[in-house]
Amino acid sequence: MTEFVKRNPVAPPGFFACEAAGLRWLADAGGAACVPVLGWDATSLTLTRLETVTPTPRAAGDFGAQLAVTHDAGAAAFGAGPDDWDGPGFFGPLHEPLPMSLTAHRTWGEFYADERLGPMGERAAPRLSGSARDAVAAVRELCRAGRFDDGDVAARLHGDLWSGNLMWTPDGVVLIDPAAHGGHRETDVAMLALFGCPHLDEVVAGYRSVRPLTDGWQERTALHQLYPLLAHVVLFGGAYARQTESALAAALRSAS
Repeated sequence: MTEFVKRNPVAPPGFFACEAAGLRWLADAGGAACVPVLGWDATSLTLTRLETVTPTPRAAGDFGAQLAVTHDAGAAAFGAGPDDWDGPGFFGPLHEPLPMSLTAHRTWGEFYADERLGPMGERAAPRLSGSARDAVAAVRELCRAGRFDDGDVAARLHGDLWSGNLMWTPDGVVLIDPAAHGGHRETDVAMLALFGCPHLDEVVAGYRSVRPLTDGWQERTALHQLYPLLAHVVLFGGAYARQTESALAAALRSAS
């Protein structure tokens, strides 16, 4: 068996243990496959090395259906971490991870407002215009008021499901690098769309063959993209500020 080792000699305490717990939790759902974890310590995570192939529409559709099964496995609450993990959460690249709250909430709107948009919005604020900061506050208030809550229970999310965290293998898509937690199923779907995903239409069709998405989900895509966009403003600078402002405007429109 060939191994792949991720290393960060200055990783925050719990960083690799959290990732390992997330991969196990997602794999336990019996839906989307996750890279097998072989071991970890304070500065590294050892995984099975994956062989990659060209993405295909069939593999994309199969993955979408499997992702719906993973989501339907559920979580203890919105914002809660994996069942066997009580440490901190993290979001972002290997060598510059950002802290990510794993605090349980009764509703998705309260969780997203207070544990995602609030903290990341504060970090990004120096690189945002005044109008963008006001828009973040407005979206937070709408979330906290329950404007986007739809009665769905907390889904078991990958949490950082951009296309780079999908490995297309001979056996289908395998997930890597999660920021796993309980959240809204539309969040993972929106993250797939943020930076482009091969055969995204087939992924969504496969998903909806197992679990229909609530009416208007397309209009809420920008809302769910705000957290990773704000993180990109923090990590990579103001080049992402304009994209964030566009997403904020779209999120506010979706509430009308």
